[in-house]
Amino acid sequence: MTQAERDALVNAFYQLRNGADLINDLATFHSDFFNFDNTADPTRLDIHFNLPDEPERDIFFAWHRMQMFEVEQAMQDINPNISIPYWDSTVDQSVNSPLWDENFMGQFDDDWGLNRNLGGNGELGTIGELNTLLGISDYLIFSDDTERGNIHAGPHRWTGGAMPTTASPRDPVFYLHHTFIDKIWADWEAIHQNSSFIRTSMLRYDGTYVFDGQTLPLVNPNNIIDPRAFGVFYAEDGLAVLDDYTVSNTYNAIENFYYQFLIEVRDGFEIPANTSCRITSVNEIVMLPGFVAASGSDFRAQIDNTQARTSGSAIVRNTKKFEALPSMRMVDFEGKKLGDDSSDIEVYPNPFLESVNIRLGQNTHSGRIVLYNMAGQQVKSEVFRDKSVLNLNDLRNLASGVYILNVVDNNGVVLHKVQLIKS
Repeated sequence: MTQAERDALVNAFYQLRNGADLINDLATFHSDFFNFDNTADPTRLDIHFNLPDEPERDIFFAWHRMQMFEVEQAMQDINPNISIPYWDSTVDQSVNSPLWDENFMGQFDDDWGLNRNLGGNGELGTIGELNTLLGISDYLIFSDDTERGNIHAGPHRWTGGAMPTTASPRDPVFYLHHTFIDKIWADWEAIHQNSSFIRTSMLRYDGTYVFDGQTLPLVNPNNIIDPRAFGVFYAEDGLAVLDDYTVSNTYNAIENFYYQFLIEVRDGFEIPANTSCRITSVNEIVMLPGFVAASGSDFRAQIDNTQARTSGSAIVRNTKKFEALPSMRMVDFEGKKLGDDSSDIEVYPNPFLESVNIRLGQNTHSGRIVLYNMAGQQVKSEVFRDKSVLNLNDLRNLASGVYILNVVDNNGVVLHKVQLIKS
């Protein structure tokens, strides 16, 4: 980013705290609906930790993508050239990084009372851990391992202050971190192309939530699996590739693509008649075969020479400490994952091929064994009474993948949940 871009981003964060205070509203919502496991009402819809045993509730990646877009849209109302950059925490790992400079993210610590403790709790994720995630072929396992693992949880813990709490969106660096998490999802989807959601709406983005007098739209998470749905492209190594996209002006009267370094426009990037688009670089733009700007479109490609000559605008800071939030609490990112429940039950073999044996402890006498696939569909069920060892047979024809085995008592209470792998 140029200094002017950094200053514009910082000023936008400060401005979003004014008036209706979008930053505080999102932090409060995120905290209020973070996770309802182990509460009086664990079936309520929430944002986090619904995998692997509740895929029908999972919205982790899609919800945060929509959150990033909501904030970026608000920033672009202030300055159309703003895009939220991503913090690649597998590479940028120093407490002395320019990321934390007093003229960038560092100033918010004192101004907003964030109480960061950089590097004081845990380690950041590694490139090796990231590559392992990108190599996972099952979407639900990839999503769960990302959410609970070091690539996502590490920067929350490492930054300290608000970041390892349910109110982490209070810290502006949350948005740089989650933009990176969103890029990881985009990279994974480009490789595997099998992300999917059972839910067709999301908390906050269900067509009923009102912020600052405006009702936020209903968003089906399956419709935003590709970040191009929002006109979002991720640059890497000094190159932004714009492709496979049709300008529609759905969200902006003029769609604006701005990047400091090389922009390549190619392969199915189309600007139809009666639409408006600007592509701006500080350095270079290359139009390649496959790019189409139709007759009657309003299109301009330009080099922004002003960025090279300016050091940025003055920062208009505000000292606005956050108030106490009753729902705010520290987050146990790893938690108790499915399959950790080994008390009073033994399930083997796992992975399985054609049968599963369940050895029950002395506290379980009768009930039902139910096997679900990751779409929440029941694929096997057997009643038991006065047995300590049960057998689920005839499983050879099940598709390979992840399954959930529930042990249910006669009152319908789930006593145990175990994750199984069909090889």
